[in-house]
Amino acid sequence: MRLCKLLFVGCLSLVSLASQAENLKGLYQVREPVSGQSPQERDRATQAALDTLVLRLTGDPKAPQNPGLAPIRKDPQQIISQFGFDAGPPEVLKVDFDPATTEQALRRAGLSLWGASRPSILSWWLNDSTEGSSLVGDGQASAAPLRRAAQHRGLPLRLPLADLSEQLVATAPTLEGNDSAPLHAASERYGADALLAVHAREEGGQWQAKWHLWLGDQKEAGSVQGADQAAVADAVMLAVAERLAPRFVARPGAAGQQTLEVQGMNLEHYATLLRMLEPFGVRLESADADRIVYRVNGSADQLRAQLSLARLQELPAETPAPVTPQSGVAGAAPAAAPAPTAPSLRFRW
Repeated sequence: MRLCKLLFVGCLSLVSLASQAENLKGLYQVREPVSGQSPQERDRATQAALDTLVLRLTGDPKAPQNPGLAPIRKDPQQIISQFGFDAGPPEVLKVDFDPATTEQALRRAGLSLWGASRPSILSWWLNDSTEGSSLVGDGQASAAPLRRAAQHRGLPLRLPLADLSEQLVATAPTLEGNDSAPLHAASERYGADALLAVHAREEGGQWQAKWHLWLGDQKEAGSVQGADQAAVADAVMLAVAERLAPRFVARPGAAGQQTLEVQGMNLEHYATLLRMLEPFGVRLESADADRIVYRVNGSADQLRAQLSLARLQELPAETPAPVTPQSGVAGAAPAAAPAPTAPSLRFRW
């Protein structure tokens, strides 16, 4: 009875929170630059938009060329809900893909998806050009290329205020160094999940950038180049997305099933958790009061990374209850009761 009640109330919760179902807005809308509105240019941009979406949803650079996607590559209209041109500048083709049919097509191709619940990234971005050095702040004109690039690659981006105290911290040596302590201290008030430090500079008409990414106790780093600020911003965001995705996308056959117990459940938590675990093929096992057990597909590390985005706290592993032998037929050896299975992972809100 408790399980049925929770499921019923949970469904009501999902309906009431439908407008909040995607943490990352515009996940299925892609904007691709075009040079005109001819049928040939529209077809080229549509194919480019499809590639961008597949990469955005999987984080796998090889995914757009998956043979299983041949049917939708031949006819992308079957997963497109609407499209149109925006005058810009730059002029772009705006393509809205249908989430349900898109996900079905990608799963039929054997691809696993990265859900809309993604780590928020606070970026400390320093530009060095012939006009001088400047830290990109929220609301500045220089923030526009970064926001477009982050949206293009499916990343929730935040930017600091870039006030004087922050400019004194986010210097080139700090952004390129391995000691993230000063940036982490300055980032506390923004409450982001990940920290991205980028030093971009212009040399000989070209742009190049060195970047460092911290998520928890894990660090990634790299360097990119591009023809202008927009191109180098897109290259950084693409590299970051490809490094983050393996932590959250459960590859087919890459990991077995896990049993996940979560305590402290309520209506809001129920809806939030279903959204976060949807890419892991979540299935409800049991529910009792504020405790719920799911079966999911994915590695323990991937699930820990995903649940950390909701600030869940991991609990110690539960020890199964001792097995009590059951009496059998007189004179026969007593049969052992089956041992209860303890959840693989345990968390609480």
